[in-house]
Formats: sequence, C-alpha cells, structure tokens
Amino acid sequence: MTIIAMIPARYQASRFPGKLMKDLAGKPVIVRTYEAALKSKLFDEVYVVTDSEIISQTIQNIGGKIIISKKEHDCGSDRIAEAVENIETDIVVNVQGDEPFIDTISLKKLISVFKKDTTKIIDLASLKVPIKEKKEIENSNNVKVITDVNNFAIYFSRSVIPFRREKDQNITYYKHKGVYAFRKSALLDFYNTPTTPLEAAEKIECIRYLEVGKKIKMIETEIESIGIDTPEDLEKAKKYLSKQ
Repeated sequence: MTIIAMIPARYQASRFPGKLMKDLAGKPVIVRTYEAALKSKLFDEVYVVTDSEIISQTIQNIGGKIIISKKEHDCGSDRIAEAVENIETDIVVNVQGDEPFIDTISLKKLISVFKKDTTKIIDLASLKVPIKEKKEIENSNNVKVITDVNNFAIYFSRSVIPFRREKDQNITYYKHKGVYAFRKSALLDFYNTPTTPLEAAEKIECIRYLEVGKKIKMIETEIESIGIDTPEDLEKAKKYLSKQ
C-alpha cells in the first residue's frame, strides 16, 4: 500500500491572511508542518501543494517537494485532488498546512484504518478530539462532529452538535481535527463533484463527502494540536514551543 502526504498551502486565508508564512519560533508555520510530516516517517512521499510563489520558494529552499496548483480552489481537498490525479498511490493523507503539531500516533491510527479495511467500505478517515470547555464547544471556528455507534461521521457543523435538551444528560462533544486520509478514488470523486448545499452553508469541505454518500471513519484521539486559524492561535503555538 503506497501512502503519500499532501499539504495544501494557500497563502490568502480569509481569517488570517499569510498565516502559513508567519514566524513560529524561527521558522514559517508551513515549514514546521512540512518537517513534522517528514519526521513521522509514515509516508513514501511528502508534498506541499500551493499556488503561492513565496510558499513554493520557501519549501524548495529547505529541499522540500512542491506541486504548483494550476487552478483556483475553494478548499484543500480540491487542491490536493488536482495535484494527486496523475500520481500513483493508494492512500493520500491531507495534512493541513496550519497544523504544525500533528503527532505520529494519530497519523498511525489513520493509516491503520485502511490497512484493516479489507472490504474497502471506508472512503476516508479523520480525527476527532473530545472538548469540554463551553467556550471551545460554542466557538464557530471549531468544527464539531457527531458519529454513529461505529464511529462513522453523521454530520459536521460549526454549531453546537448535538443539542443537549436535558442539561443533566451526559454528552461528549468532539472537535474535528483537520487531518484526513483518503482512498485516492474517493478524493477524485470529491474533486469531480460540484460544491454541495450544506458544504456551502457551513464552509466545511468534508460535508460534501457525506452529501454524496461517502463513508468517513472518525478516529478518536486525546492528543490536541494547535491549528493556526487566528493571531491568537499563533501566540498559543509560540508559547507551546517555548515550553518544549
């Protein structure tokens, strides 16, 4: 089974423009992410997929592999699907460019899903992290996920899901952690499907998979990473590194 990592890297992020090139303890965020993927030693190849000249040059300067995105894309899955179309591989792992602290343990769990899936019913796998603080649960920047009894995703939302009608009912809330592993065929199907209504409403790309009937296996992890979505997140990341 051939496994490659693709890191979509768009310079103009809506909430925090240029975030991937922001300094994080002496290195740009995108370099931290790329090096974390390499360090895992889980992939046959690691690529950064970008339409940005400055990101492309930065990765090449450290000897990294880049693929130039030829089209405009609204989401990371579209960007890496275009890039992987002519690459021979079985599994594609989408490592978010703004997730510089991805851990090897969680990546191994994702990859093992496909090694165990002999009937090939799983189209993609992703991670979920339990969250407890009310502020985090209600934060619309945190995408929440609910699953069935077999841990297949039912829905993702920026809203609080599930709604707890009775306050004494014990419910665990989960945040979606932005790392995916796809079968290449599922990724190309996504690429060839127009944006779906709920995906457009929530601005959450993985909803498109659900809307067209794909099966998403969610893997729980207790290891929380710091995604760089805001300037405040960048400061958290700097503090985290200073303690390492």
